[in-house]
Amino acid sequence: MSLVKTTHGRRSFLKASALSGGGMMLGFSWLVSCQPTAKEALNMPEAWYDINAYLKIGDNGLVTIMSPNPEGGQNIKTSMPMIVAEELDIDWKKVIIEQAPLNTDLYTRQFIGGSQAIRRGWESLRMAGAAARYMLRQAAAQTWQVPVEEITTAAGLLHHKPSNKSAHYGEMASVASGLVVPEEVELKSINDFKIIGTSRKNVDGEKIITGQPLFGIDTYQEGMLTAMIVHPPAFGMKLKSVDDAVRSMPGIRDVFTIKVLNHDYERQHFDTCAFLEVVAIVGNSTWEVMKAKKAIKVEWEPFSAYSEERRHYSGTKQTLAIPAGLENTSQHRAKLTEMAAKKATVVRKDGNPKAAFKKAAKVIEKTYTAPFLAHNCMEPMNFFAHVTAEKAALKGPLQKAELTEQTLSARLGMPVENIDIQMTRLGGGYGRRSYANWLIEAALISQKMNAPIKLVYTREDDMTGGIYRPMYQATYRAALDGDNNLTGIHINAGGIPESPLYANRFPAGAVDNYLAESWTVNTNITIGSFRAPRSNFIAGAEQSFLDEVAEAAGKDPITFRLELLERARTNPVGEENDYDAARLAGVLELVRNKSAWGQEAPNLHRGVAAYFCHNSYVAQVLDLILEGDKPVIQKVTNAVDCGIVINPDAASNLAEGAVVDGIGNALFGEMTFKDGVPEKNNFHNYRMIRMSEAPKEIDVYFVQNEIDPTGMGEPTFPPVFGALANALYKATGNRYYSQPFLGKELNLG
Repeated sequence: MSLVKTTHGRRSFLKASALSGGGMMLGFSWLVSCQPTAKEALNMPEAWYDINAYLKIGDNGLVTIMSPNPEGGQNIKTSMPMIVAEELDIDWKKVIIEQAPLNTDLYTRQFIGGSQAIRRGWESLRMAGAAARYMLRQAAAQTWQVPVEEITTAAGLLHHKPSNKSAHYGEMASVASGLVVPEEVELKSINDFKIIGTSRKNVDGEKIITGQPLFGIDTYQEGMLTAMIVHPPAFGMKLKSVDDAVRSMPGIRDVFTIKVLNHDYERQHFDTCAFLEVVAIVGNSTWEVMKAKKAIKVEWEPFSAYSEERRHYSGTKQTLAIPAGLENTSQHRAKLTEMAAKKATVVRKDGNPKAAFKKAAKVIEKTYTAPFLAHNCMEPMNFFAHVTAEKAALKGPLQKAELTEQTLSARLGMPVENIDIQMTRLGGGYGRRSYANWLIEAALISQKMNAPIKLVYTREDDMTGGIYRPMYQATYRAALDGDNNLTGIHINAGGIPESPLYANRFPAGAVDNYLAESWTVNTNITIGSFRAPRSNFIAGAEQSFLDEVAEAAGKDPITFRLELLERARTNPVGEENDYDAARLAGVLELVRNKSAWGQEAPNLHRGVAAYFCHNSYVAQVLDLILEGDKPVIQKVTNAVDCGIVINPDAASNLAEGAVVDGIGNALFGEMTFKDGVPEKNNFHNYRMIRMSEAPKEIDVYFVQNEIDPTGMGEPTFPPVFGALANALYKATGNRYYSQPFLGKELNLG
């Protein structure tokens, strides 16, 4: 057992109390949502007792947990309530989950991103359940006139052994709701967990497979109009004029332009918007609006270079230079090469790298590149909005509703308290739905029409509308002495318009002489967070390079990495290393064991990679065979250290999905440009991985420890790029330095 102060989030307690009229207030964040099953719905309580803004208990003992956080497929809607239920000591079968609306007075960090939901919510969720449990015990103690220390709980029941009295939570909920929140509560010992660490089914599973409304695109309201937008066909262009003759077409209600953000508005971190002015088409039906969208005539013109101020979510201000011109992929590649040859910004320097390379018996130098990538969420961007003079009601898929609310308030000129954003399940996010210009567009269209509308992007709108994974380049150099010992590492990394460098991650800390440099290239093509930002490229480059260095040193690639990690563990270089060398070594040792490394069958080609990101550690071994000249991925073995695993099935699913996604992007993913125009606009020319190309088998093994949970949605994504590249080398004899790997060397059909 351990004690935790409930002063965590105390301000929220007070705000919640004022709003609800008193009673027990547990200001915890990060709860999530599900709906009652048909069986539960038949046995709903006659009365609910609000224990707090997030938790209510029915008179029959059912418990409802409100979820402030959106569900994007990461299964927090199941896993996070498990944490509360564990500390509450309730039977999981008695838990019902409901999605809460956006309310920053009651909830904090009400968004998903960076694989931080479980990590950031761990303590608060436990505290919430434990505090509610304590107050139920207090209620029983008062009712039975016995010491609270003598009250025990089990599966939603309260017991007093000396008097042989017992009651379910619902019988004490009324009294508990009026009690004061304790100053501190006792948390369970990890060894006493009964729910955490056990697999529970996705609470939305039945609705997903039966096609019931869950997603934003399912939203419907009587009298609702349909809207679509037309944006410039090329980056570097802006609206000049529009011929609105299509307003006379059947079913079309109006055609007009909207300015997404005011020019004098100080943008926040996620206020990225590729096109500030777009054309809106509003009509009765999707089909009628699409016909008008195809027929409309719009003139565009080049814009001049400008600068843009943005406030980072850390509070610091950033000034972005947006150049004019219509950019081409060939120019991008030339710029990357040009910048890599110039003097870069030194981010970290250990020892004397210059001397190490001068003395080296052998120098290995390789350059890695990666293109822009589109997110390609299965559910296109969409949002419902009904804006009146008094209030704005919105509903749809959004990762960072809390941060978008401020922007919407500024743009509509409406107080935040008059805005209600309801969050639906996301049909994919991966960072794309962090940038909610389409929500702002929907609200502005509804305001103009004075009617409820649903804005829907076509696949082409989404794929050509920006917010891409940046384009990257990294050059790695390694110095080896006469005994093939690694004596120096030099990394020179940059990108358009962001650098992928993580200077303090492995192999920093493991090499005496280390130099990490960074640079960027400005662009008018908009970028944003993409699953495991920056790591999604640099991990593959790093792990490919380390394999090549290991080969040059005449060492097994896993042994080579473990030797470096042993140095970083026992005698690290520098004091700012981001990773725990022992934990990174631990997943390598685990994957070596579970994959039977070194015992592979003939004609099986294997690649290994290990990487730390989002506070978690992952090692992977990828197995493939060649069928003719076509590689077929047989198996990917994953070893993961993400601390305590809440829901093993959910965690495994996250790992499996990230592995498949990573392989697809590594082999096929690429967005190119000609005169500012994205050259790929739908799945006919933007190649995605097919079911038949996914690994035949994916195994996931978790390190068992008692470390607080860390990220799971993203950590297995970056290293698979390197594991695949290394396996392809074993199969073909060719190294793969540029994504996508699909090229002349491979025939993947």
